[in-house]
Amino acid sequence: MKKVLVLVAAMMAVVLSAKAEVEFAYEAGADLVSAYLWRGQYNGGLSFQPEGLVGFDANDGNIEFRAGVWANLGASDWMFKSNGTNLPFDCNTKFMPEVDFIASVTAYGASLGYNAYYYCNDGSDHTSELWVGYNFSHLFGDYAGAYINWYTTIAGGGDLKSAATLSDPFAEVQAFSTYIELGYDYTFDDYGLTLGAQVGLSPWESPLYGNEKFACTNLSLKVNKEWEFEHLTLDLYAVGSLNPDGMITDNKDPFYNVYINRAGDDKLYNQKLNGCIGVGVWF
Repeated sequence: MKKVLVLVAAMMAVVLSAKAEVEFAYEAGADLVSAYLWRGQYNGGLSFQPEGLVGFDANDGNIEFRAGVWANLGASDWMFKSNGTNLPFDCNTKFMPEVDFIASVTAYGASLGYNAYYYCNDGSDHTSELWVGYNFSHLFGDYAGAYINWYTTIAGGGDLKSAATLSDPFAEVQAFSTYIELGYDYTFDDYGLTLGAQVGLSPWESPLYGNEKFACTNLSLKVNKEWEFEHLTLDLYAVGSLNPDGMITDNKDPFYNVYINRAGDDKLYNQKLNGCIGVGVWF
């Protein structure tokens, strides 16, 4: 947590150093989803996902800082499944809300962020990652909704090269697993409708994403309908995701797919095609 506080303080310093009026900002709301999908991976069934962020806007919104908490409260089927693997801790019979601490600063389309994921209610498992990104709408206007984000794991349950036996399968999951997201969103302003597409790439070996070499691990499409009211915004959306790497190879290495994507019902474990519908309320 100390690392989080140091990074948050650094981000706030960047924002507050801007020679412009600084305004307080906040985002709060929640989603109810039929399935918890993370970067195309199925992480569980029916879930409630609240989020709260606070921060500052400066220079007419060209500089933004946000920090806060996101959580996933799943239904009874959202439990890690060991499938006989000797895991370092047993979460099979526990209710396990996920709590993530997040912080980011955006300046003229470029972003730097930090995510800390906590998965198990005894606090014994967590992952931290840094990410950078750029939204091209800053250069080309709202109609150019293309963006790119790069996420790399920097801390967690172990080092990528340290796992030698099945006694510690999580140790090979963590260090330097990387996910590159290329996306494009197009909004029909007159209808409050947004169509989005994402491509997820894992550039090198990563048990976290289930690939042994460079691979496309996620192709997603999303349609979102938004209604704006005086004090809140209501979203209704649907998402479909395909794992091309998983369609052409089925990893037998027990280090693979024992982490997040072994959550949920066993019959859904090796899904290569996922989807969900959701509704969100934001203030």
